[in-house]
Amino acid sequence: MSVIYVRRHITNIVALALSGVATLIGLIFLVWILWITAENGFSAISGSLFTKITAYADQGGLSNAIAGSLIMDLMALLICAPIGVLAGTYLAEYASSTKLGASIRFLNDILLSAPSIVLGLFVYVIIVLPMSNLTNGAISFSGFAGSVALALIGLPVIVRTTDEMLQLVPGTLREAALSLGIPQWKLTMQVLMRAAFSGILTGILLALARLAGETAPLLFTAFGNNFMTLHPLDKMASMPVTIYQYTNDPNPALHAIAWAGALLITLFVLALSLLTRIMFSRKKVSYE
Repeated sequence: MSVIYVRRHITNIVALALSGVATLIGLIFLVWILWITAENGFSAISGSLFTKITAYADQGGLSNAIAGSLIMDLMALLICAPIGVLAGTYLAEYASSTKLGASIRFLNDILLSAPSIVLGLFVYVIIVLPMSNLTNGAISFSGFAGSVALALIGLPVIVRTTDEMLQLVPGTLREAALSLGIPQWKLTMQVLMRAAFSGILTGILLALARLAGETAPLLFTAFGNNFMTLHPLDKMASMPVTIYQYTNDPNPALHAIAWAGALLITLFVLALSLLTRIMFSRKKVSYE
């Protein structure tokens, strides 16, 4: 047995051991976080949590915050999903090897890693302040502004996912379709999009899961509201902002409601993650 073999064998064992320890540490913290959230959240979940609004403080619930989060998240998805899918399709099929495509991918990566609070301040400047000038100087926070901020966060995720999923489609599929005289737009819409549908849908659902927990951009855009409102141009409550406000309050009853809200968001994200896994495993196309 050579010295080089022994050295490589020892190095492999050490690397595997360190990787296993790192994985174990990460899993321990993950289970710990989930356990603490579930332990404190389940005890505070009750019927009033879904029927009462936050205006009643420690005797209230989160119905207006739940409704506000659903409205803003869905509005944000309606804004960013079509744009993201179209932009990702353009990058994969029309600008894959051009300087313009490389520049767009670079800018998209910057937007993907941009702090969410920066995007919230950007929307505050371009939407909230101009709308304030139309209302005699009163700060015009709104659910619409919050949706735009969330859309800017979800957009790069969908662009990147769509781009990557379309690039995974084999070139032979494109060649076979083009050899039959199918135009490029029909090839993209009826062949490539169908082949990459599950992956694109997975990216959209993952973007929605990320939007559900964003707090910082909503502080500068939607702000919050202790009463039920469904109008997108009014201040609108949201789960992350309500949790943030309740955790800063010294009232233990509000802390319990905040734990319940954190558990609801965790379960929502978990359900979306499981849904994407199931859909991807059932509809995934084999390219072997």
